[in-house]
Amino acid sequence: MTEHILELPDADLAYDLRGPAPAASAHRPLLMIGQPMTADGFSTLASYFPERTVITYDPRGLGRSVRRDGRRDNSPTVQAEDVHALITALGVGAVDLFASSGGAVTALALVTAHPGDVATLVAHEPPILGVLPDAEAAERAQAQVRDAYQAKGSFAGMAAFIALTSWQGEYTDDYFAQPPADPALFGMPTEDDGTRDDPLLSDVSWAVTAYSPDAAALKAAPTRVLIAVGAESAGTLTARTAEATAALLDSAAVVFPSHHGGFTGADSGYPGQPEPFAHRLRELLDKE
Repeated sequence: MTEHILELPDADLAYDLRGPAPAASAHRPLLMIGQPMTADGFSTLASYFPERTVITYDPRGLGRSVRRDGRRDNSPTVQAEDVHALITALGVGAVDLFASSGGAVTALALVTAHPGDVATLVAHEPPILGVLPDAEAAERAQAQVRDAYQAKGSFAGMAAFIALTSWQGEYTDDYFAQPPADPALFGMPTEDDGTRDDPLLSDVSWAVTAYSPDAAALKAAPTRVLIAVGAESAGTLTARTAEATAALLDSAAVVFPSHHGGFTGADSGYPGQPEPFAHRLRELLDKE
């Protein structure tokens, strides 16, 4: 693996190249992106693609990537332009793109704005709330996570986030009637850690969940767009958003092994099944 910096007018993007040089591979480069996940989260998955050039990066303001735009918010359209700049700078032509969670939202924005950048997109569980029939309730539930975090810090915020993301089905009165999630029930401390700027628990990434896909543009693009969902995610928030996004594109979500982070390895706090996950991804990429 080699580390690089792409200098943009308002950010320095750190990215990594793994495997053979693009000219030495018979396959398209494979770009992997997440949000708020950085490049490190894809190390295990990338290791299962030794035949490809694998590109990973840290979104602006996260990990090694430094932003100079004076902003704190994470916007999928801004990050899409960053990914476009990276693909353009590499000069490798259209890439295959695996995108996870908020990165999947960025990827949809990228294909909308720059359809020639991506040959095949596998967008895994994009958390787009507006596509849900209970979108207003989902936004209210999201706000409760932010409120818990602002009131009591990371552990209270993460407990509320776990409650949000593990709930089965629509956010009904039963959901909102629950007492606040207790961090101790999840093996976490109960004291306030003092942080208030976490990109997952605060509202700085709400532009990601509020993104509205341009279905007409996505269907018109030359890109093969596949919306993916984890088999273990059934009924949860990101499974429902994935399935609704796929329906918006007149398709069905393709099923992957494991859960929302099913591609992560043993070094993850919530490891998945990376080998069968990689096998499924290769199967889809090779089908073109």
